[in-house]
Amino acid sequence: MQYSPTGEGVRLDHVEFFVADAAAHAASLVDEFGFRVCGGTGLDDESPGRSVVVRQGDAVIVLTQGVAEEHPAAVYVTRHGDGVGGITLRVDDVRAVFTHAVANGATVVEEPVDLTDDVVATTAVIGGFGDVVHRLVQSVPGADARGVLLPGFEAARDMAAPSTAERGVIRGIDHFAVCLPADGLLPAAEFYRRALGFREIFEERVLVGSQAMLSKVMQNAARDVTFTFLEPDLSAQPGQIDAFLKDHGGAGVQHIALAARDIVGTVADLTGHGIGFLSTPGAYYDMLGDRLSPKAYTVEQLQQLGILADEDHGGQLFQIFAKSTHPRGTFFWEVIERLGAKTFGSRNIKALYEAVARDQEQDRPDQEGGHA
Repeated sequence: MQYSPTGEGVRLDHVEFFVADAAAHAASLVDEFGFRVCGGTGLDDESPGRSVVVRQGDAVIVLTQGVAEEHPAAVYVTRHGDGVGGITLRVDDVRAVFTHAVANGATVVEEPVDLTDDVVATTAVIGGFGDVVHRLVQSVPGADARGVLLPGFEAARDMAAPSTAERGVIRGIDHFAVCLPADGLLPAAEFYRRALGFREIFEERVLVGSQAMLSKVMQNAARDVTFTFLEPDLSAQPGQIDAFLKDHGGAGVQHIALAARDIVGTVADLTGHGIGFLSTPGAYYDMLGDRLSPKAYTVEQLQQLGILADEDHGGQLFQIFAKSTHPRGTFFWEVIERLGAKTFGSRNIKALYEAVARDQEQDRPDQEGGHA
């Protein structure tokens, strides 16, 4: 199929984290979040890097550890700590997408190349935001449409790490929240529009106390890749976006929202497996019933677990942030369920970031501006 600059051929394949210990991170996602190990690469002692692949529903995550100092994962971890280093996009024609993207401002990281193993896959790599790159992977006939394992990856049965059954509480990845420096918002949105055919679906100015941030949400045509781009509002006091940029060392992914099948059941399950979530003041729920009638859940169920509810023209959505366990406090998970909602509830965005600000203040009461 010929690539369309409007973006119909761009889909999410998998997310790649660069980490100091791939096995430990994989174990955490299996034990706490209910993923299963389904593959890996570089398991021999001679490889400069190794990866473990985990999956749940449509969410495929590759955890890559640099063994050699010059490996991209090792360089990334030294600079930023563990975090999202790549978001792989599955496309119909790698060379056409690559050429179009580069002609519209994309940085060339790796030229298109054909990789051969049991199947033939064409890949290329372009720059995204900060040090996050996008690997382009051409669809392979007959391969799993929910995540192509590139040549060199071994199936889980050939790995030392055991595979477990998925718990089935996560359906996939809803969106990525990306922190950008001031004045980076408009260029980033325009780049994804021109280079990869994304479109803007939402914008917002979020005010949290004396802090403020500006946001634009960009989404591909298939609606399975959504970037919530955030930049600090310089007219307000420094806040958590400024803190992320300082502690992370530049632009990057602040959090990933995991799509839940049943958010009440999912949050209860995750809590039972050791995941901590940010709390919400009781006053939020005192007023919740005045502005909407939650579908599928009661206000009492939501309040018990600290889940937020909001709605847009399409329906309702329910969200909650997990507490960050990152040593720098620069990454955390979100859990979200959409019942028809297509965008992001304004009240939820403010409430979620207020929860982050409270958590940061508790962790570092001597810091000003909610820095993490």
